[in-house]
Amino acid sequence: MPQIVARGLSWQHAGRHQPAINELDLSIEHGERLLLAGDSGSGKSTLMAALAGVLGGDDEGTLQGELTINAANVGLVLQDPDSQVIASRVGDDVAFGCENLGLERDDIWHRVHRSLEMVGLDLDIDHPTARLSGGQKQRLALAGVIAMGAEVILLDEPTANLDAQGAADVVAAVNHVVEETGATLIVIEHNYKDWAPVLNRAIVLHHGAKVYDGDVQPAIEARKITDLPVARTQLADASSALCSKDLITRFGPARTLAIPEGASTVITGANGSGKTTWLMTMAGLIDPISGELGYSDSVRKGLAKSPHKWTSAQLAHRIGYVFQNPEHQFVARSVIDEMRVGPQVMGEKVDQDRIDKLLERLRLTSLVNANPFTLSGGEKRRLSVATALVTAPEVVLLDEPTFGQDPQTFAELVRMIRELADSGVTVASITHDELFISALADAHLVVSAHA
Repeated sequence: MPQIVARGLSWQHAGRHQPAINELDLSIEHGERLLLAGDSGSGKSTLMAALAGVLGGDDEGTLQGELTINAANVGLVLQDPDSQVIASRVGDDVAFGCENLGLERDDIWHRVHRSLEMVGLDLDIDHPTARLSGGQKQRLALAGVIAMGAEVILLDEPTANLDAQGAADVVAAVNHVVEETGATLIVIEHNYKDWAPVLNRAIVLHHGAKVYDGDVQPAIEARKITDLPVARTQLADASSALCSKDLITRFGPARTLAIPEGASTVITGANGSGKTTWLMTMAGLIDPISGELGYSDSVRKGLAKSPHKWTSAQLAHRIGYVFQNPEHQFVARSVIDEMRVGPQVMGEKVDQDRIDKLLERLRLTSLVNANPFTLSGGEKRRLSVATALVTAPEVVLLDEPTFGQDPQTFAELVRMIRELADSGVTVASITHDELFISALADAHLVVSAHA
């Protein structure tokens, strides 16, 4: 008997006109290793939530059809490492799920040690979870799933926010776990390179319906990203739009770095190296501890004081910022209202034509009345980018702007950022993505936690 069977499975979010998944039929055997692919908003995460039993109540949507899962435990690992850390110590975090299952104490700690070994976390059980890197936190979440005895492991973009080494470590840990336990594995990913050797089947969704079910390699080939722009090979005597000298922030060493004016800069470095902290300080969102900050006249526009003392309107006119977590910048109840916040804060007339063009280009037009917090991960990211662009600031700073994006929207975001830089806007982006770097690294800053 198959481990997972769905017949006519549908889920429609409350207030939406179209179902997120629509009359879906599927059958998954024990021990299969499956890629769940599709464009952003195609229903992948909704299906994953259904498999994990966390879709929500009747007030959040309508469920129809049948779903049968022949497994004692199903484990879900999400894309945000920090959202899954529960306890302050590694051992307690892994033990949490087992405790909720009511297992015996001796059995729990046997499982804790075994699962930490299986995922390659060679740490003392008293090691603080706050000191883990992003990749270590993902392996910690996986250990918790394994300790509970999960027979089905669901991974929703588990490497989206990780550097290359962290991503490779997570993939290796997952591969080891499924080989040793025989668990069924279902992975949502847009970056297939590391996962291709691990998976043997793919299901592709489009508008909530299954459009492909077969071998994994043809699905990967069909979703390759092509026709991207190319970074400039030379910057002709570019002056600095933003720079720091011996800047001490709340994390990392003193940093002397510069972002050239009217170009695209990429910022790379291992997880936990301080990239986000430095960029948010340069954006005027975090107070510096010591050191010097420099801003060109075109950015300052007559303001002499530090950006950390600018008003919200003054800052919005000059620097747009896209947070690593899109939800951190949502304040309105609908997508369209979210797009109007920036101009309203600046006391300007809302340019509806510009808003409409941005929403159309980023495939958000059908979601104008949706609550931003109910969007898929990729849709949230695109909305956060759109809200930063609607006010047309002199500088746009982006923290992982393309994570969670399908090939089409990844390419569209890259082209949009390329056009911004080519039009004279100063752009800087934190990224781990090699394709993004090759398309947008007119300048390349490498941030380290130690120097």
